Amino acid sequence: MSVNEQMVQDMVKEVVARLQIDADVSGNAGVFKDMNEAIEAAKKAQKQVHALSMDQREKIISLIRKKTKENAEIIARMGVQETGMGNVGHKILKHHLVAEKTPGTEDITTTAWSGDRGLTLIEMGPFGVIGAITPSTNPSETVICNTIGMLAGGNTVVFNPHPSAIKTSIFAINMVNEASREAGGPDIIACTVEKPTLETSSIMMKHKDISLLVATGGTGVVTTVLSSGKRGIGAGAGNPPALVDETADVRKAAEDIVNGCTFDNNLPCIAEKEIVAVDSIADELMHYMVTEQGCYKISEEEQEKLTATVLTSKGLNRKCVGRSAKTLLSMIGVTVPDNIRCIVFEGEKEHPLIAEELMMPILGMVRAKDFDDAVEKAVWLEHGNRHSAHIHSKNVDNITKYAKAIDTAILVKNAPSYAALGFGGEGYCTFTIASRTGEGLTSASTFTKRRRCVMSDSLCIR
Repeated sequence: MSVNEQMVQDMVKEVVARLQIDADVSGNAGVFKDMNEAIEAAKKAQKQVHALSMDQREKIISLIRKKTKENAEIIARMGVQETGMGNVGHKILKHHLVAEKTPGTEDITTTAWSGDRGLTLIEMGPFGVIGAITPSTNPSETVICNTIGMLAGGNTVVFNPHPSAIKTSIFAINMVNEASREAGGPDIIACTVEKPTLETSSIMMKHKDISLLVATGGTGVVTTVLSSGKRGIGAGAGNPPALVDETADVRKAAEDIVNGCTFDNNLPCIAEKEIVAVDSIADELMHYMVTEQGCYKISEEEQEKLTATVLTSKGLNRKCVGRSAKTLLSMIGVTVPDNIRCIVFEGEKEHPLIAEELMMPILGMVRAKDFDDAVEKAVWLEHGNRHSAHIHSKNVDNITKYAKAIDTAILVKNAPSYAALGFGGEGYCTFTIASRTGEGLTSASTFTKRRRCVMSDSLCIR
């Protein structure tokens, strides 16, 4: 039997209602009224997790993966309904990606040296209880991805989710805990509070039993975590430029850039936020984006209206973040057909719709006189976040020069941005990209401590 729209909506309502009841009557689901209680529960559970064998941890992780796939559509629709951001179809794909490509216990490895003086091992041990702050842009994806990696390393986790995505986050937390129980693990491997606030976040960051803090979000929250005095992993903001030089396959570049920019309405932090194009191919690139890739080129008057709509004196208009191109254009009185998926225009690098990280399917194109000028402009636009960047070129020397100059955790060549997460590209998936603190794409091994074990003059049998 096929699942129609009304059936899915009814299921979402039922699940949300059940989650609210669970949160009110019991802490067994991992949802608590008080942050201190959540941390205490996570501390007790971590002793159980630490005692689990790697095979037992992997059994739990395998069930988390299975449940994530089974619930992908429900969680995706719940996320869009609760936050108003993103694209349901793309969010379903993201949940399958998390389930299939987030590293588990295979990422926990041992290094050994043996010789005349014995045996030395470097092993990865847990931090203990990890405090994690998660965003509204990828709420359930981040919860699931973090939990898999942190559990694989022998940790438990206490989440302080973004308040605007609390129901979606609680659903994901309950789901991973359910997987643990069904796999014979602890009742709780992840915790949170019913009403996350700045106060609950502060309690978590200062608590003596939190050994590591992981922040996935904007510049402000990462700065706060890194000022806490604890070990912190910061996955902060980016403004990824896509550079296109004169050697690129321009038609393919147009397709890749628009596909990456519009994926989940530009919510992924790695997504293309602006284009820097060498002058000789700039017109051709714009032509392909408009005529073949569903882009709408706005006039200068429309640029002014759009700028006034999406940017306020306090920053981004949150009602615009993660909205479709058609919705954004309707806000300024422009009606377009359903196949329009991206807004494009040409401007200087200082244009506010280019210089600011918008998280909307808006692509401003900056024209450069040559490749060196393009690199200089792209580096400026990335603002030193060292997060992500993209290039379309067949010149290996140009790619190398750009890679050294931009110095980002992620550099995608000749592909859409989401290839960096293993979607159409090689490698593993993560939704916590720690550019600020240097870990890059986090995985299970990121959430462990290195421990050296030395046996002198023994256990060498050579």
